[in-house]
Amino acid sequence: MMWSCWVPGLKECILSGLLSVDGLKVLHMDRNDYYGGESASLNLIQLWKRFRGNDKPPAHLGSSRDYNVDMIPKFMMANGNLVRVLIHTDVTKYLYFKAVDGSYVLNKGKVHKVPATDMEALKSPLMGIFEKRRARKLFIYVHNYEESDPKTHEGMDLTRVTTRELIAKFGLDDNTIDFIGHAMALHRDDHYLNEPAMDTVMRMKLYAESFARFEGGSPYIYPLYGLGELPQAFARLSAVYGGTYMLNKPGCKVEFDEEGKVAGVTSEGETAKCKKVVRKVGKVARAIAIMSHPIPSTDESHSVQVILPQKQLGRRSDMYLFCCSYTHNVAPKGKFIAFVSTEAETDHPEVELKPGIELLGPVDEIFFDIYDIHEPVNEPSLDNCFISTSYDATTHFESTVTDVLNMYTMITGKVLDLSVDLSAASAAEE
Repeated sequence: MMWSCWVPGLKECILSGLLSVDGLKVLHMDRNDYYGGESASLNLIQLWKRFRGNDKPPAHLGSSRDYNVDMIPKFMMANGNLVRVLIHTDVTKYLYFKAVDGSYVLNKGKVHKVPATDMEALKSPLMGIFEKRRARKLFIYVHNYEESDPKTHEGMDLTRVTTRELIAKFGLDDNTIDFIGHAMALHRDDHYLNEPAMDTVMRMKLYAESFARFEGGSPYIYPLYGLGELPQAFARLSAVYGGTYMLNKPGCKVEFDEEGKVAGVTSEGETAKCKKVVRKVGKVARAIAIMSHPIPSTDESHSVQVILPQKQLGRRSDMYLFCCSYTHNVAPKGKFIAFVSTEAETDHPEVELKPGIELLGPVDEIFFDIYDIHEPVNEPSLDNCFISTSYDATTHFESTVTDVLNMYTMITGKVLDLSVDLSAASAAEE
């Protein structure tokens, strides 16, 4: 039996769900009177209160309750690990998903659809005719690659061959490498080029297999009514397994025994006196826009991700555009919610995010924000304190769920078996 206190957030909701299903007794305490903490969904009045103080939102934006604006918006890869976790915990029975319309990338100042298969590569305006043929050969290699079948390796050991060496074998140019590495394999910088190619090939396979899942315009899915549905779904799951959720508990104090290990938790009384357990490792700059149209050059997509690779912008890290709309029930009819986010390199988000904001077209309202990224510095094996890292700037869940699964393994000593029937998370009908 184990009692656990969680600082609120989507990661902790997922983790408490996994532990509940494992038979551990979980106490989930939240300082807010709503689920999800920093990753909650806000209605229009809550959004205005957070960014504009006491002003009231203008009437032309529609009803406040029709808005579900995710503070940390991220799409899910249809065959990715988060979907597998949701199926493993059976949380999918509380959720409805809808496929995301489009996946795009910025290249030489223009927005292009990300080709995900060998046939799409042949149609893509991202590449000239000869480059298309070379890219198609790489996509076919990735599609056929099976780690357990040496016949598909074409003489390359991908645990030793670097991504740069693999790409050189197919003779691809820098622009092609850019969209494959950042918009398909979802690497956040170019370090991957000098690392073993296995990771990149597996990421490309995941992208293509997720893309094929719903035969739509992207490999991503997203819950109807936004990500705020996830923490509530996990709260229901936890209750089924005997866990306890406590909301509106602002004074959560962790108690340590004489050996410095967590002994319990009190929710009322003094503030916690404990060692500093996190350090700031960066900042995320973001803009939140309410619009009356889709993002231009995305084929009228009502939900879309656009990745702006670092090299295209002369930056050290990628920039991300996220757009969702009334078709996912996160805004009133005719309204779109767009986010632009990146790892901050300055203290001026309005200036830094300009390349992404310029792609949005006219906006009804826009809000700017910078938040810190923290990571734990304590040693969990000594104090039994398990702390998640902050949410990064990406608009997909691949890095977030990796953190959750690592914490699960640290707490339980087990690696979660994610071989599940993926059809349990089907996309909602139009």
